[in-house]
Amino acid sequence: MDTLTLDRYLKKYADLIISIGVNVQPGQDVIIYAAIDQQKLAHLVLDAAYQKGATQVQIEWNDQYLTHELIKHSDPDKLSIVPTSTTIRAKEIADKHTARISIISEDPDALGDLNQNDVANYSKALAYAKKPVMDATMNNDLSWVVVAASSPKWAHKVFPDVNLSEAVDQLWNKIFEFNRITLENDPVVAWQQHIKKLSTKAAWLNQENFKEIHFTSNQTDLTVGLAQDHVWEGADSFDKSGNYFTANLPTEEVFTAPDYRNIHGVVKATKPLSYGGVLINDIELTFVDGQVTKATASSGEDVLQHLIQSDDGAKSLGEVSLVPNPSPISQSGIIFYNTLIDENASNHLALGAAYPFNINNGTQMSDEQRQNKGENLSIIHVDFMMGSADMNVVGIKYDGTITPIFENGNWI
Repeated sequence: MDTLTLDRYLKKYADLIISIGVNVQPGQDVIIYAAIDQQKLAHLVLDAAYQKGATQVQIEWNDQYLTHELIKHSDPDKLSIVPTSTTIRAKEIADKHTARISIISEDPDALGDLNQNDVANYSKALAYAKKPVMDATMNNDLSWVVVAASSPKWAHKVFPDVNLSEAVDQLWNKIFEFNRITLENDPVVAWQQHIKKLSTKAAWLNQENFKEIHFTSNQTDLTVGLAQDHVWEGADSFDKSGNYFTANLPTEEVFTAPDYRNIHGVVKATKPLSYGGVLINDIELTFVDGQVTKATASSGEDVLQHLIQSDDGAKSLGEVSLVPNPSPISQSGIIFYNTLIDENASNHLALGAAYPFNINNGTQMSDEQRQNKGENLSIIHVDFMMGSADMNVVGIKYDGTITPIFENGNWI
């Protein structure tokens, strides 16, 4: 890809992130999280935010090498000690309802050579330290979006058979394609049409008001109960001020909250999960009465075991999502080793916390009230992919009526 084309697409991408992603409003504060090698895109996003009237735009740079060396050289007993400033910062962002933009470009297996217990303990401690901003994000108190950016180490993982420069270009091409940047028409208009389509699917599911969803394939036989008064959502959400935003770019899913007390059966992941810089392959979970009773993986199992021990809620589900196998990302046939993209190629589930907005009036409820409706509480929310071309999905109503939803990986 020539420099002029890349720059033109990056500019369109930045405008999309601000307009459709967080939908920046005049007077709003914005924070951008980006790796140190994503300066060009981060600056374009910053410029686009100011053009929309943002008051203050900050960038929080991250460096995987720094994290790697911290875990490698620290006393394991001290990895659970996170600076107090991290929590203070998280609370400030939450209290000010700062719009959050996360640009994901990291090497999916950057921490794979480290002691996995140390990696897991550090990730858990960081999650607790950042809980104020996680809670505000999960509750849609603020607008937020997660987007992808190509980087050499990630691109090499996805496209190992070409030279590094070509791999970076190929990954950028896919990111632009999946986000409708390469279309001749305005990508903002294309996204508005796509959001409307997903909203139609969510509206139908809400009308049906299923009690349970049953997934079957050659590898999975899982029944997921749905929370009382659950709400299916498509691409767009609304923050506390009533402004719409799109939390994931790209996205192909509709999703809702499971009933953490009513999940039964076996599910096997169909794509790797990159969590905390470690790849976890071939996850297989067995659920009884809503709880994971057995968890295995062909690699990264230590991290998986630590993950489901994070707290009481980490052994249950907080999200169930439907994504058709014919989605553009799935049809690419590429494993991206990145949850943001891979989850939009496949039906997926999330271990841990449910989104409060996935039940009626959930954002106004206490944790106890939401739990009584069946919503799960946890410090974690980790998606893993389990859809496939042979997967069938049916909805089961309260009177026992069964309604087909997916056949062979696609909407009926």
